[in-house]
Amino acid sequence: MRDLRQLVSHMTIQEKLAQLSQLSGEAWNGGKLMGIRYGVTLDPALVRMAGSLLGASGAKTVRDIQTEHLKTHRHGIPLLFMTDVIHGYRTIFPSPLGMACSFDPAMVRESARIAALEASVSGLQVTFSPMADLVRDARWGRVVESTGEDPWLNALYARAFVEGYQNAPLDAGGVLACCVKHFAGYGAAEAGRDYNTTEIGDYQLRDSYLPAYRAALDAGARMVMTAFNALNGVPCTGNRWLFTDLLRGEWGFDGVAITDCTAVYELVNHGFCADNADAAAATLNAGVDIEMVSDTFFTHGERLLAEGRITMEAVDSAVLRVLRLKDEMGLFDNPYGHADEASEAALHLCPAHRETARALARRSMVLLKNDGGTLPIRDGETFAVLGPYADSRHMLDIWHCEGREEECVSLAEALAGRDGVTVLPCCPVNADGTSPAVPDAALDALLVKAAACDKLVLALGEHPSMSAEAGSRACLDLPEPQMRLLRKACVLGKPVAVVVFSGRPLALTEAHGLAQALLQAWFPGTEGGNALADLLLGRASPSGRLTMSFPHSVGQLPLYYNHLPTGRPKHGRNDPERFRSRYIDAPNEPLYPFGYGLTYASFAYGGVTLSASVMAAGETITASASVTNTGTVAAIEVVQLYLRDMAGSYARPVRMLKGFDAVTLAAGETREVRFTVDADMLKYHTPTGYQAEAGGFIAFIGPDAATENGAVFTLLG
Repeated sequence: MRDLRQLVSHMTIQEKLAQLSQLSGEAWNGGKLMGIRYGVTLDPALVRMAGSLLGASGAKTVRDIQTEHLKTHRHGIPLLFMTDVIHGYRTIFPSPLGMACSFDPAMVRESARIAALEASVSGLQVTFSPMADLVRDARWGRVVESTGEDPWLNALYARAFVEGYQNAPLDAGGVLACCVKHFAGYGAAEAGRDYNTTEIGDYQLRDSYLPAYRAALDAGARMVMTAFNALNGVPCTGNRWLFTDLLRGEWGFDGVAITDCTAVYELVNHGFCADNADAAAATLNAGVDIEMVSDTFFTHGERLLAEGRITMEAVDSAVLRVLRLKDEMGLFDNPYGHADEASEAALHLCPAHRETARALARRSMVLLKNDGGTLPIRDGETFAVLGPYADSRHMLDIWHCEGREEECVSLAEALAGRDGVTVLPCCPVNADGTSPAVPDAALDALLVKAAACDKLVLALGEHPSMSAEAGSRACLDLPEPQMRLLRKACVLGKPVAVVVFSGRPLALTEAHGLAQALLQAWFPGTEGGNALADLLLGRASPSGRLTMSFPHSVGQLPLYYNHLPTGRPKHGRNDPERFRSRYIDAPNEPLYPFGYGLTYASFAYGGVTLSASVMAAGETITASASVTNTGTVAAIEVVQLYLRDMAGSYARPVRMLKGFDAVTLAAGETREVRFTVDADMLKYHTPTGYQAEAGGFIAFIGPDAATENGAVFTLLG
């Protein structure tokens, strides 16, 4: 066992502070490490001794950088290589929000395992994933990186990502150490505006926002990243309660904490610190170990020590945590990790990885509407594909790591072997969200060609740059030129199916009213075109279910199914009473609720039955319902269990997802779907501790969060 404490004792102050500094590794030129370009002139000593690099990858690049680094580092301490492997490395899977709609943690785990395999042979050791932020406002661009609005489901996915990346000991091949982000509450940014502040009470913080982070750590995640936001007035990067009292004290986390990019500098902008030296002290004293692409620790650390504003004990503890991670990764014995050019060539985009990407993309897509059996398109039917995504390879969101658009399969390419297809690209959308005006005459000419076909498929949506980080939107409508195309297409009297590419829920109310079918494709990844063709042509039936509610309009946001009840609830959509919690110009309910999704079959539910109406502490009951495929084809139905606590020390959500079962039923088949309910499902943070309180509960079983199919039971004290 390597004596890391002895190593720390032989390091100079500068060497220690450099270990706590992460530089950008974007460029490698002439044998020199290149640092960040934020108006900061990096000290050459920091470049020479830095502890980790962000964004440098590729087997040859990593080996070259590490070789040069070790030539000059006095103690031979290797660099750690980290980057954002969010949903694939070279083979790109659907965006996380899309993957979550699969309701299949096992497939998500497999996608992370493949991503780790591809990234590991390219020299990476750490990924900044999973993002465990709970999201309730689709205006926030980073919902594309999330897994949705439900705390319990987010926790399942956070665990699945970690188990996939860290599928073996950290020094084994095909493994990435995980950094869960963004701690904490980043998804609650006010007005859905990125980097904005958050106000989250302790009850909501502990019951809704923290569980997914905790699940990732319980699964073994070795790092935690600070959030950009201020949490109840204290910026997370300098929040000692968050990182020392809660994370390290209450939760016992002994891994590495890292800031987000330039977040230390930003403590000054927050009005929390007077200058960069003050910001460095606040961050270190909060219990954060590494600053990402900034230099305040190295530049100001010695003076802060001399002035007693930070302690050598805190610095040594942080350095020890960083060195321990490097040791766990096996880098002291093998500083190049598992970087291997031959393995890159064999594994990147290999057929098995692409097939998994295709299967997961199919499972991620959500059929929102399908009147008259418009989809699938049947053998012998002709159809036209119009819109900006008719022949586009924009299948990747902006967090696509080493994925390349030219390696993506477009919809036109996927349909090329099918007779009777006419592809008519039009109405492009730019990266800044603007759409060039398309003259009516040009649209009319395209629609004349489309009118000769039996059906129309309109492939519409956002540009990838319109979502993700710094992609917040105040308007969630489809671009107006695309809506003009849809309106004109619907006048032709042909069945119209709209496929929506986006990184977030959009306000699709008008499109819902016009089109006969709507299919949400998200940004589906490398194999997106093939997956979409599989569904459009009926080679598979859609099975995705929404993990974020879709609004009628942006004015409903934030919008989420598991809200608290109000003292003046509206009783149904047609309640005429004015003095209720309601809008006068829109429904309270979403356009499409959490958990919603259609297939090419239809399903009927029997009533909920319980094995007992009373449950004592330590006991369980079984809630069940029959589900029948009343359609003509086999399909997957995601049967969902929701619970409601009727009264408690705090008001409880009107629904809480606590189970699901994706069952495949043949046409005409009936199956009894059963869920075990125990007291752990009923626990929450009460004024006197984390516990289940005695009282009445309702168990609902149905196809989405709007189900009213339920039965009452009582938990005894």
